[in-house]
Amino acid sequence: MAAPSGRSCRCVWATLVPTALLFLAALAAAGPGTAPGATPSTAEFDVRPGGEVHSFSRSLGDFSCSFTYSAQGGTNEQWQMNVGVSEDSGLFSCSIWRPQGKSYLFFTQFKAEVKGAKIEYAMAYSQAAAGALSDIPLKQEEFEITETTVSHREGKFRFELSKLVIAAKPSRDEL
Repeated sequence: MAAPSGRSCRCVWATLVPTALLFLAALAAAGPGTAPGATPSTAEFDVRPGGEVHSFSRSLGDFSCSFTYSAQGGTNEQWQMNVGVSEDSGLFSCSIWRPQGKSYLFFTQFKAEVKGAKIEYAMAYSQAAAGALSDIPLKQEEFEITETTVSHREGKFRFELSKLVIAAKPSRDEL
């Protein structure tokens, strides 16, 4: 049996560190000292199949997050979007997920976009943690991240989506 290489350990750390940072950001956003007027909120919405493009968005202070998608198969699914701002207003978070864990819809496209902030970290998942289920991230080749969006990658995305997580820093206008 071969000894484990250092490479697999680096991969674990590369996954754990952003996840831990995002978790801490979410805790800060939901904490009792949240910035005035920037109370985190969670809203439910239906993801509807039928092949038409649909969109859902939430705003919090100077920030907003929108989720645009097209899906096929099955019936409506109840999803949730949570937006929050850290106590020092230095981090905006947006999470979009199916609380039951796994979506049974066939997504033909998706895009999450933030306004008022630039993405520092984002991840897309084919399965969201719920009950005995764990988060299962999409392969990096299936989606792309820009300064303000997370979206499917045409020809690479395998049509499964159950969760999107974004952490973004406020955009600053520099003179």
